[in-house]
Amino acid sequence: MIRAVFFDIDGTLISMKTRVMPESCLKALYAMKEKGIRLFVASGRPPVHLQLLAEEFNAFPWDGLILLNGQYCVDAEGEVFHRQTVSQETLKELVPWLKAEADFPCIFYELDHSYDIRFNEGMHAYLSSIGRLDQMPPVEDPERSFTHDTYQICPYMEAQRDPEFLAHAPQMESARWSPDFADMIPAGGGKTEGIRRMLARYGLENEEWMAFGDGGNDIGMIKAATIGVAMGNGADDVKAAADYVTADCEKDGVALACEHFKLF
Repeated sequence: MIRAVFFDIDGTLISMKTRVMPESCLKALYAMKEKGIRLFVASGRPPVHLQLLAEEFNAFPWDGLILLNGQYCVDAEGEVFHRQTVSQETLKELVPWLKAEADFPCIFYELDHSYDIRFNEGMHAYLSSIGRLDQMPPVEDPERSFTHDTYQICPYMEAQRDPEFLAHAPQMESARWSPDFADMIPAGGGKTEGIRRMLARYGLENEEWMAFGDGGNDIGMIKAATIGVAMGNGADDVKAAADYVTADCEKDGVALACEHFKLF
């Protein structure tokens, strides 16, 4: 019996094309809540970026939030019960290399602040598309990370450069979900680890949950779930890892899958 469902945000709950949550998805979420199913977010987004999302997303009574690819977990009461930052050992090796040799933008994420090491055209294009250029990260010296907690680092570079980055970032791993950039997180983290902690928080069993996702950083949780669902707009490797492939996000994919598995 499915008692909990974990959802990625971008490309799963919210369309990457329209930037809104389909009405069918929202109705399905409320219908599942009425049946007593616990609903959670499992996203690579930092807390500071949730404000960029649609009002109906932030107004929904989520049972918990797994953010920053599992590095920050919050329960329904707003209590933070897990947090994992990038170690100072890692930063002391990585930052000098980024400053001296890296030629790509690279965003450092704290909980309530983010900044880039140089102007980021990709982020500028995204924020421009949703009319939120006021949220453009400032360009700052990454040595700030020596005195401020950093949870995730996102280099805007091709996938083939991940090994180069990680060679200078001991104790980190890639949670890449886009060909344009990677989410670099502390090794041993990830959405699946955040879910494990959330299940324990609520006394849920490993065989009682589903996961929905569309990107590379969702593969782990899709494989680990009792039922892993890939969105129709998802990457081929995500679909290959899933138990079920539903329709695209903006074509009622979440609602159709939930109906298929009789969750409401």
